[in-house]
Amino acid sequence: MEIVVIDGYTLSRDDLPWDRIEKLGNLTVYDRMGSDAVVEAAGKADIVLVNKVNIPSEIINQLLRLKFIAVTATGYDMVDIEAAAKRGIPVSNVPVYGTDSVAQFVFAFVLDFCNQISVHDSAVKAGQWAGAKDWCFWKTPQALLAGKKMGIVGFGRIGRRVGELAHAFGMDVLAYSPRGGALPEYGPFSWKTLPELFGESDVVTLHCPQTAENAKFVNGELISRMKPGALLINTSRGGLIDEEALALALNQGIIAGAGVDVASIEPIREGNPLLKARNVRITPHIAWSAFEARKKLMDVTVENIEAFLAGSPIHVVNAHLL
Repeated sequence: MEIVVIDGYTLSRDDLPWDRIEKLGNLTVYDRMGSDAVVEAAGKADIVLVNKVNIPSEIINQLLRLKFIAVTATGYDMVDIEAAAKRGIPVSNVPVYGTDSVAQFVFAFVLDFCNQISVHDSAVKAGQWAGAKDWCFWKTPQALLAGKKMGIVGFGRIGRRVGELAHAFGMDVLAYSPRGGALPEYGPFSWKTLPELFGESDVVTLHCPQTAENAKFVNGELISRMKPGALLINTSRGGLIDEEALALALNQGIIAGAGVDVASIEPIREGNPLLKARNVRITPHIAWSAFEARKKLMDVTVENIEAFLAGSPIHVVNAHLL
C-alpha cells in the first residue's frame, strides 16, 4: 500500500513522528508542495494525506491508483469530495482534535487585551517600576471579564467550549447558531440573532465554517453595531470577515480591538489591511497547534487509515455521495 503525505510539515515538525503510519504501508512524506506537484508526487499513491493543498477534480482524476484520502484536519474544503465520490474514493477528516486548544487561544487573545502582561513586563524590565514613586503602576487600563457578555457565533464543539470558559470567568454567554441546539447547563445564556449578538456583546468570537454563503458576513454594517469597547476574535476562517471593513473600524475607533489567528489568504499577504490597523493582534494560524491537539490529530488519522484498510472507513465526509 503506497501512502503519500503531501504537506506534512505543519502537523509533525520534529516532535511528532509518522512511525505508526509507516507500519501501515510504504510511506512517503513531503513537507509541503503546491497543487501543481501533487500528480507527480502522488501518482502511484493508494492513500493520500492532505492538510491544506487543494485537490480539485482534475487532480483526483489523474491519481489513477488513489483509493482513499485522509484529511489531517477538520475542514475538508480543499478536496473535491464529489469528484472523489464519483470514483468511489472515501474522504475522511478528523472531526474533533483541537477543541481545547482553540478555545484556550480565544482567551489568550481576550486576556492579552484585558491585562497586556507583555507591556507591563517590558516596562518593569526597562526600570519603570524600580524608578516609580508608588508601589504599583499600570500602562494600560486593567479590564475585568466578570459581568461582561461573550458573543459566540457558531455553537458547535469549539463554540460550546468557549462558552464554558466564558462562564467560568463570570461572563454572560450569548450565542448564534442557525441550527440552535441543546441549551448549556450553565447560565446566564441566551440565543441571539446576529445583529443582536454583535450589538450586545463585549467580546464576539467566531466559530463557524466558511461557506460560499457566509463569506465576509462580518461586514462594515455588522461591525458598526458593536460597542466602542468591544473586541472581535477570529480563530475560525479569515474569509468570514471583510478585512477592509475591520481595519477601517479599528482605525476609526469603532471597536476597541481585534484578535485574528487567520487571514483571507494564507500565508497573509503583505498588502492585507489588518497588518497596519490599530489595536489588532495577528497570529499565524496557530490556535489549533498545541502539541496535545496535534497528537490527537495524528492518532485519529491513523485510526482513519486503519479503518479504511479494514474495509469499514470512519469519519467519511462524502459518505452521502458514495
